[in-house]
Amino acid sequence: MNKWNKGMEGASKRTSYRYRPVLFFAMAYMFTWAFWIPAIFLPQKAGGILMLIGLLAPAVVSTVFVMTSGSDLLKKDLRLKIIGFYKVKWSNVFLAVLQFAGIVVCSILISTAFGQSLNQFSFTDDFSFTGVGIGSALITITLASIIEEIGWKGYCEDSIGAYMNWFLESLVFGALWSFWHFPLIFIKGTYQAGLMVNPLYVINFFLSGIPLGFLITWVYLVSDRSILACMIYHLAVNFLQEKIAMTPETKCVETLVVTLAAAAIVIVRKDMFFETRHVGRLLETRYGEENIYEKRREKKTGTASDCI
Repeated sequence: MNKWNKGMEGASKRTSYRYRPVLFFAMAYMFTWAFWIPAIFLPQKAGGILMLIGLLAPAVVSTVFVMTSGSDLLKKDLRLKIIGFYKVKWSNVFLAVLQFAGIVVCSILISTAFGQSLNQFSFTDDFSFTGVGIGSALITITLASIIEEIGWKGYCEDSIGAYMNWFLESLVFGALWSFWHFPLIFIKGTYQAGLMVNPLYVINFFLSGIPLGFLITWVYLVSDRSILACMIYHLAVNFLQEKIAMTPETKCVETLVVTLAAAAIVIVRKDMFFETRHVGRLLETRYGEENIYEKRREKKTGTASDCI
């Protein structure tokens, strides 16, 4: 093996990486539910501490996966997604938040046809859930928005997207992300537990996560894969869901409106959702590593195929 091939082999070890989405979700679910399930049977304050620890699980698992990957490129990718604020198109983030506000408005207007009141165009006096022992409800949704996105965008979404187009990735991620919340419906004081008054509300909550997964993936991609952009969008969605006085019935209508909005975005941005250039080489195409290596091969040997 000549010096060039040895150099290429070393570079490959530093940059190539095989994502492990199944293992990630198995560990994220296991470490989250290991704390959330006991919280069902404990007093609210003690349960709240376990809830916070469980909430940290996806972010911790994501960080561990990246830092132990042995891939310099994967570590660089996480670093840029966290601190690369200068690359984010903030107008896209603002428009995404504005779009979700429009979804809320449309949902309320449509709900009036089913007997719901226009009084829903007002702010609630309080949140529909308590801080479950870890502070106020506002602190709770803020922490959830920040911590969750570190896990989901730090590793999870890319780990799925590395093997399929972004349409299928959004579908898979939305379903798995939604079901991740399952134990919360049994923990007193949570938003999800408040839905247990009607099975339809519970079913709607879990179904709504699927089209919402498309919107979050869209924000992620148009924001140059910025974790901060997704945190802001996630927080805005949580805040609007809580502080606008929508009834549970209207939130069922909202799920249909979100689905239509997601479908419209997929149609308009089908080039984004159905492209497959990144499949199997997400990091390399992201940072142009393949092109760099191809040019080096051509310069060294005259053709790209000589070094294969």
